Amino acid sequence: MPSLFPALTDPGAARRPALRFGERALTHAELAAAAGALAGRLGGAVPPGAESTGTESTAPGTAAQAARRVALWATPSLETAVAVVAALTAGVPVVPLNPKSGERELGHILADSAPSLVLAAPGDELPEPVRALERVDVDVRGTGTYAPAEVDDESPALVVYTSGTTGPPKGALILRRAVASTLDALADAWQWTEDDVLVHGLPLFHVHGLVLGVLGPLRRGGSVRHLGRFDTDGVARELGAGATMLFGVPTMYHRIAEALPGDPELAKALAGARLLVSGSAALPVHDHERIATATGRRVIERYGMTETLMNTSVRADGEPRAGTVGVPLPGVDLRLVEEDGTPIPAYDGETVGEIQVRGPNLFTGYLNRPDATAAAFTADGWFRTGDMAVREPDGYVRIVGRKATDLIKSGGYKIGAGEIENALLEHPGVREAAVTGEPDDDLGERIVAWVVPADPADLPGADELADHVARRLAPHKRPRTVRYLDALPRNDMGKIMKRALGDA
Repeated sequence: MPSLFPALTDPGAARRPALRFGERALTHAELAAAAGALAGRLGGAVPPGAESTGTESTAPGTAAQAARRVALWATPSLETAVAVVAALTAGVPVVPLNPKSGERELGHILADSAPSLVLAAPGDELPEPVRALERVDVDVRGTGTYAPAEVDDESPALVVYTSGTTGPPKGALILRRAVASTLDALADAWQWTEDDVLVHGLPLFHVHGLVLGVLGPLRRGGSVRHLGRFDTDGVARELGAGATMLFGVPTMYHRIAEALPGDPELAKALAGARLLVSGSAALPVHDHERIATATGRRVIERYGMTETLMNTSVRADGEPRAGTVGVPLPGVDLRLVEEDGTPIPAYDGETVGEIQVRGPNLFTGYLNRPDATAAAFTADGWFRTGDMAVREPDGYVRIVGRKATDLIKSGGYKIGAGEIENALLEHPGVREAAVTGEPDDDLGERIVAWVVPADPADLPGADELADHVARRLAPHKRPRTVRYLDALPRNDMGKIMKRALGDA
C-alpha cells in the first residue's frame, strides 16, 4: 500500500516542522532520518495477513531478527512519536504501554501480546514486567534512510488494549488500512491540510492522542505541538503563536471554560483557532455554551472507540450542534438497532438504539480472544459498539451513553444518562455530575445523581435538583436519589468511571 506518511519522502516538506515537544523539535526530514535509522534495527515486516485472526501467540525474539511486535513505553515525548513512525515504517505492529499502568496489568498485556522488545526513551525507568524485555533506546537524532517496507494494508499497525472495565484488557488489532482510512476521512470532514498545526496534551498510549494527535498531522504533512502536560497557559501560548487546531477531552475543555472569564489571552487564542475538537467522552452542553459565549467559536465533537477508530464527526463545514457527534465519516456505515438487533427504520431524534458500525475503520479482532471477537460482531459483519444514541432526521447522531452503564430503564422508559447530566450541570450549585441507575422494586431502575457541588458548604437539595431536571426534561427523568462527592472518579483520558461510583 502507499506509505502512511508520504510527506516523509517529499522533498518539498523536508524543512517543514513535524513534531515539537516542549523545546525539542524535528522537521519532516529529521523525523524521516531518525525513523529510518530505527526502522532498520527492527527488521522485516510481519507477512501480510499473519495476524488477521487475533488468535496467535508468539514467543519473544531479538532486535536482530524481524520483530513480530514491539512494545512502546508511550510517554508524552519526542521518542514515542519517532518510535511509532519507525515501527510502522518497518511494518512492525506497535503495542503502546500506558506508563501509569500497574505491574499486574502490564504483565498481562506483555504476556498476551508477546512483543519482541520494548522501545523507550533513553533514561526512562521501566517497571519490572517491562524490564524483562530486550530494550532499544530511541535516538531522535539518528540518521538513516527512510525506506518504508512493502506492507499489505491488511497487516496490523497497532495492538491497543482496551480499558478492561469488564475483565482483563483486550488487545484490539488495528490494521494499517484502518489508520489510513480514518485519518483520510477526518481530513475530508475537517478540511485538514499540511498547513494545519495541531496542539494537544493527550496521553500517547491511546487512539485519541497517538493516532489522531500524532499520526494524523504527520499523514497530512503538517505538524503537532504537544504540551507535555495540558494547561490553559500552554493552549493560549501555542494557539496564539500560529497553531490552528486543538484536540482535547471534556476535562480539558471544562478547565478552559472555567479559566476563560479571567483570561482574555486564552479567549483571544481560542477565537483565532480554525478548529476546536473534543472527544473520548461527551462534552457537557454547559461547557459548549460557555466556550462559545466567551470566544465566538464552537467546539465540535467526534465519536470513536479503540476498536473502530473514528465513526462520526461534526464537519468543519457543517453545523456545530452542542451535544451531537455529527454524521458518519466517509466510508463508515452506521445504524441504530433495538435490543433484539432489529434495525430502527426511521430517525426521529427520540428513539434510542444501540450503535452498530461497519467500514474500513474497524479493527480485525481481539488478540488471542476469538470468543470476544465473535461476540463483538453480528452475523452480517456489523460491530456492536455498546453505545446508545438517537439520530436526527438529517443524520446527526447524539450519544446518550453506554448500554452497560448509561441506559436506564425506569418506569417503562428508556432514559439516557447523558441528557440528565447535562441538565444537572445547568444548575448553578453543580460543578460536576454523573448519573447511573440502581435496582428499584417499583420502577425497575431508579435514577441516581452523583453530584460534585460548586460550593461544598452550600449543597443544592435533592428535591431542588430533581425539580430542576423535571422542568428541563420530563418528570420521569428526574433523579430519585442524589449522592454528593468531592470529585468524580476518572481515568487517564478524563472519562468518568461509573463502575467505581458504587465504591465512592
